[in-house]
Amino acid sequence: MTPVANRENRERARTLLSLALRRPEAPFADPPVRALIVDFDRQQLHLVEQGEAARSYPVSTAAALGGGEDSDLTPPGWHRVHRKIGAGAAAGAVFESREPTGRIWEGEDEPGDLILTRILTLEGLEEGVNRGPGVDSLERYIYIHGTNHPGRLGEPVSHGCVRMASEDITDLFDRVREGDAVVVLSAAAVRA
Repeated sequence: MTPVANRENRERARTLLSLALRRPEAPFADPPVRALIVDFDRQQLHLVEQGEAARSYPVSTAAALGGGEDSDLTPPGWHRVHRKIGAGAAAGAVFESREPTGRIWEGEDEPGDLILTRILTLEGLEEGVNRGPGVDSLERYIYIHGTNHPGRLGEPVSHGCVRMASEDITDLFDRVREGDAVVVLSAAAVRA
């Protein structure tokens, strides 16, 4: 199934991008050419190109937003794709410490949180929020990655990362570049 953004998702992505650009530490005055918007409230990731959502994918974040070290929270705010890892790896390829293990997850029940298929490492761009001592997304090993819990996508059950289905992270991986903008936010929190 192709994750093309429907009308509702396109409108939602526009709203979230507008809110994200108004963040006090936003590194952009205008929308970036390409951005990934992680919609915490709806557990979706929108790929935005030229200000319009082109694709929308179900994801799983942590149950709350935050950036503390060892917190298991998903860090809010603006990031960039720091590194793309796993080009050409098989669907279900298992990674540890950002390196392929040679093992392929084939759907077996496994309670642990495996890092599968592709990895997009995230570098925080907001000092004191997701960048710097105690909150640094890159140092916390925060990724967008494939998961061995695809049945839980749409639920906030990760340990801080943004989980995706293997086919979706592969599709997204092929569409983004290192340096592309990523923003994680809750519209409810911004409006509160």
